[in-house]
Amino acid sequence: MIISYLLILINNIVFKLSGDRKLGRLLENIVKEVRGYAEGQIEHIRKLAQIGMALSGQKNLDTLLEMIVEAARNLSGADGGTLYIVDGKARSLRFAVLQNDSMKIRKNSSSWDIPNVPLFDADGNPNHANVSSHVAITGETINIEDVYQTEEFDFSGTKEYDAATGYRCQSMLVIPLKNHEDKIIGVLQLLNAKDPETGETTAFPREIVDLISSLASQAAIALTNTQLIEDLKALFYAFIKSIATAIDAKSPFTGGHINRVVSLTMDIAEAINQDSSGPFKDIRFTDDEMEELRLAAWMHDIGKITTPEHIVSKKNKLETVFDRIHLIETRLLLIMQLMENEYLRSEIEILETDNSEKAIKRIKLLNRELQGKKTEILDTIDFLKTINASKGAVDDRSIRQVKDIAARTYRIGENEYPWLSENETRCLTIPRGNLLDEERRIIEKHAEMTLNIMRELPFPERFAHVPEYASAHHEKLDGSGYPLGLKEDEIPLQARIIAIADVFEALTARDRPYKKPMPVSKAVEILEAMKKAGHIDKDIMELFVKKGVYKQYAEKKLNPQQLE
Repeated sequence: MIISYLLILINNIVFKLSGDRKLGRLLENIVKEVRGYAEGQIEHIRKLAQIGMALSGQKNLDTLLEMIVEAARNLSGADGGTLYIVDGKARSLRFAVLQNDSMKIRKNSSSWDIPNVPLFDADGNPNHANVSSHVAITGETINIEDVYQTEEFDFSGTKEYDAATGYRCQSMLVIPLKNHEDKIIGVLQLLNAKDPETGETTAFPREIVDLISSLASQAAIALTNTQLIEDLKALFYAFIKSIATAIDAKSPFTGGHINRVVSLTMDIAEAINQDSSGPFKDIRFTDDEMEELRLAAWMHDIGKITTPEHIVSKKNKLETVFDRIHLIETRLLLIMQLMENEYLRSEIEILETDNSEKAIKRIKLLNRELQGKKTEILDTIDFLKTINASKGAVDDRSIRQVKDIAARTYRIGENEYPWLSENETRCLTIPRGNLLDEERRIIEKHAEMTLNIMRELPFPERFAHVPEYASAHHEKLDGSGYPLGLKEDEIPLQARIIAIADVFEALTARDRPYKKPMPVSKAVEILEAMKKAGHIDKDIMELFVKKGVYKQYAEKKLNPQQLE
């Protein structure tokens, strides 16, 4: 605004003095110079504003760091630029970006391993010998016309580099990046300013120093915001993964389940994204949608944090906090001992009243009878152990046999007790699997708890569907699933993906000590049956097989024998 007023004033003066040609030409030249300078400054301000907007809108940290160096070089006409980030834990400057036009170099920390610049020496003294560490420590801006003509800092490494490459480092501008707390978070180092007209290396002019300082301030704000977002994201993921790890740790039989479900879920999603001719040809998950799905997969079992551990890890029918088959075995052995005592008392009574040959025969008969009953009890123990550990269907004959055993009683003193309690009988007569109906309902409750827990979490708008996707992985297309009994049109595609990943992982997991790893072919066969029954998504299942997603997963996560 001031420059505009100045130009108007000079134009007015030129107009009034236009009668004096010599003075008029002089003033015209002045106007041209002022206008050129003004336009240059306005252009710098415009570029700075554009750069500020671009930096503030960039959320990818690596891209932002490269943009900062690129923008600073463009504004200053620098041939090269380096950006360092302060590493507080290591008490050093960490290399982030290196750019140099003459040497055609574009490097970042992932593509070039450069040692950190220490901020302190071995004795804990500040490192003022290196110009970048000096700037990071003091917050000063250093503008050097020729690094070969100064003894203020140690440039021996720079000179060695020049000798090895043939490059000539000359002018250098080193500026600190300070955040909103006036804390130095990085150092920007520009090299060899170029004269825009001649292309010769020159010193960095004062007005450029001020401009780059302004840019450094904007860059520090953008960098701080991006780092904050990255840190919050890292914290969020660390929290989610720690919860998932805790859930897996509740049972020694499901370790790594969630991690593998995440991996398989994303494999299926990638296959959908790559489908160009099938039912998913018009579906493409965006980066945010992929991230949303990944979060849902990580949290799909979070509700199990409320499920009692002994139910989560129940291996046998009689298992609670411990396997009660051992109590039953002890009880039946006690019953056997009681029988033996009873027979021994009968033998003693016979011998006390009669020691004839007939009495001896009666005692032998009693012994054979006792041995038969003892063998029967031992066989009963073996039978109940087999039933207890059975994972498949229990036939009607075995169920009747368990009930017959339960109906038998034994006495201790005046009290009579059943061989099996009511709960033990119910557990041992479970037709398939090892869960009672009420235990299965408790397990199924985890999906509802997942929804309830996650609804309380303030997910950002782009991840708003995470609770919905995570909690619906046990829903079935025919409406027979849980927790809400959703039907086909009500179940999101993302939840259907997690559902297939969850089932396939559970079937093929190789770390379950209570069962052998299922062959992949058998697991696919079961999934096909679920597809035909209307439980899982037909299109996803066909893609899962057709694109070989299951095979790729098996090669990474399963035993080679499971693929045979």
